[in-house]
Amino acid sequence: MTSNNIKTSKEPLLRVVKRAEMSSKKTALFYAAAVIAAIIAGGIFVLIMGVNPFAFYAKVVSGCFQSKLAFTALIRIVMPLLITSLGVSVAFKMKFWNIGAEGQFIMGAIFASYIALYWGDILPHWLVMILMFLAGALGGGILGLIPAFFKCKFGTNETLLTLMLNYVALYTIQLLRDGIWRDPAAGGFPKIAAFPKNAWIDMVFGIDSTWIVCIVMVVFLYVYFKYTKSGYEISVVGDSINTARYAGMNVNKIIMRTM
Repeated sequence: MTSNNIKTSKEPLLRVVKRAEMSSKKTALFYAAAVIAAIIAGGIFVLIMGVNPFAFYAKVVSGCFQSKLAFTALIRIVMPLLITSLGVSVAFKMKFWNIGAEGQFIMGAIFASYIALYWGDILPHWLVMILMFLAGALGGGILGLIPAFFKCKFGTNETLLTLMLNYVALYTIQLLRDGIWRDPAAGGFPKIAAFPKNAWIDMVFGIDSTWIVCIVMVVFLYVYFKYTKSGYEISVVGDSINTARYAGMNVNKIIMRTM
């Protein structure tokens, strides 16, 4: 074979490779860069809408901390989103693309609301809180288990199924709002009756205690991923399902348990 018959291949313009393990410092810088990039991207969209992004972000920050009432409202809105994102992160760690966080959140709220509406004035406050917590976890867990089951049994696409179940949860709560849970004192306005005060979440330092739940969950998930067998199994399944099976892991069981 002559040299004229030998074809040389060019290096690709872009190449995607798995990122090697990074040090803690590099990991922190990577996450900081991601946050900055997100802020810049948001600023570009705001600028396209004809608004000064610097003034916009300044207004957002100052509005959140301009009074105790504003800060309390910020915590009340942000903490459930953070807690929900922690729950979704467990599935994402396993590369199970759970797009049903909204529906799972709603279904958990429905289950917890049942305890508050029907048992809130009957049981002691501490027991109501525990039962609402367990019921909320159960409701969200059941809605997460459905796509996991169909994924394991029939190989369905979890992205589509979790997304569709969001609407099931949404229409379920609308049905309850307009039906058996409709507040008779609302004057015809469609709303669910207010919870009795015995079912209200406790306040800590003048702020509802969801921030404590969020901190506890962060620590729990860190320990769960880093030091438990189940957390290790999730990482292995996320890296390679075939490797997990070769190691003798019950992949279907891990997927359903995680969801």
